Amino acid sequence: MRRILIASVLLSPLFFTPAAVASQTATEAAASTPVRPISSGVKQAHVLYSPNIDLPASANLPNDAEFVLKLNVDENGKPQDVQVVKSINPELDAPVAAAVRQFRFRPATLDKQPIATDMTLTVVVER
Repeated sequence: MRRILIASVLLSPLFFTPAAVASQTATEAAASTPVRPISSGVKQAHVLYSPNIDLPASANLPNDAEFVLKLNVDENGKPQDVQVVKSINPELDAPVAAAVRQFRFRPATLDKQPIATDMTLTVVVER
């Protein structure tokens, strides 16, 4: 019985050493990990400038025709990757997309820093 106690007392530091090393590594890892502040939220992008869309006079559009586009607004407020999702007339997709590429936005912000963001934009064409 004494031999078992002596052996366990002599071996106990071997069992505690990995635990001590693991706790030191976790502490050191936590110290080297950058602290992220809690976000104050994202503020969406807003249209600042939108040019008139020149459509052919021959285009037969219903009143208040809507085109739905998906795009990405970069950190500078410029639209990127403009795609027409919902179209009234496929022949008018190109002029509408070209006009949206000329739009200027106030970029979305996260913690008061401008960020790129995806958005869906509905363009209503009035006669």
